[in-house]
Amino acid sequence: MTFEAVDRYVAPTQLRQALALLAQPGGATVLAGGTDLMPQAQAGRLKPARTLLNIRRIAELDGVRLDEGSERNPAHGPAPALVLGALVTMTRLRRDPLVRAHAPLLAEAAEHFASEQIRNTATLGGNLCNASPAGDTLTPLLALDAEVELVRLADDGTVLARRLPIGAFFTGPGRAARGADELLGAVRVPVAAPGAVIRIAVGTGTGTGTVWRFHKGGTRPALDISPIAIALVAARGADGLLGGVRIALGAVAPTPMRAQRAEALLEGRRLDAGLAAAAAEAAAAECRPIDDVRASAWYRRELVRNMLQRMLDDVAQA
Repeated sequence: MTFEAVDRYVAPTQLRQALALLAQPGGATVLAGGTDLMPQAQAGRLKPARTLLNIRRIAELDGVRLDEGSERNPAHGPAPALVLGALVTMTRLRRDPLVRAHAPLLAEAAEHFASEQIRNTATLGGNLCNASPAGDTLTPLLALDAEVELVRLADDGTVLARRLPIGAFFTGPGRAARGADELLGAVRVPVAAPGAVIRIAVGTGTGTGTVWRFHKGGTRPALDISPIAIALVAARGADGLLGGVRIALGAVAPTPMRAQRAEALLEGRRLDAGLAAAAAEAAAAECRPIDDVRASAWYRRELVRNMLQRMLDDVAQA
């Protein structure tokens, strides 16, 4: 299957124009960077609609900004968030000062994304909507408690938005909870953890404060489709106790998953070698990998166990 069936190409500059096209009978195939779309069409895994909708020129879907907290929770006050447009490229994720300051884990994951040429074109929204369990940005965003913002056009012409926790966005391999008339508009990464514990910071996450680690399996640091991915985020107090622990695993279940039993073991405790080993064992036990051409299920579990223990040992020694 190729794009020979496409008989209409549209490249709007306004979000409403794009949403109106999606709402028409037959819908449209959405093109942003095309780094996933084109190979899928060539391989016959995607049947394009008759309309090809290029959203790359829509400025409303691009950019990085810090939302200082226009929405207030009466119990917790402002809820600041880093807002990432769906069209933000992997290169910008690597280099943008706001991303590096408030979500360095995501910037680190972008460093391991494909090649330089592809990073210049591939978009955050495309990586998420592709919904591969091995997607490079999925595990860090899951560990960071991110939300996706989906937009559609109402009958009266207004743009409606709804938000989903990123864990609820992925419904299966290659499947996401995006309606046929919706676009992924933005991703929101909270700057503060539940209870207002700041846990996203500049640096490698050592010592008191934020700790974060990212690991992508494979024989090369980039280009490979990962057999596993692990993202770790936590806050560490002056007493050495961990809080707000998040461990996200990729490529070991139908969707990216949280290792919740491992998180529970670590929460409120001080890391040592024995605790690191127990948490790694728990994470390996709760993942659900498959055998495929990249790795066996057994090997994936072993990678999760060994690499998570190594990450936790590194945190304990920092």
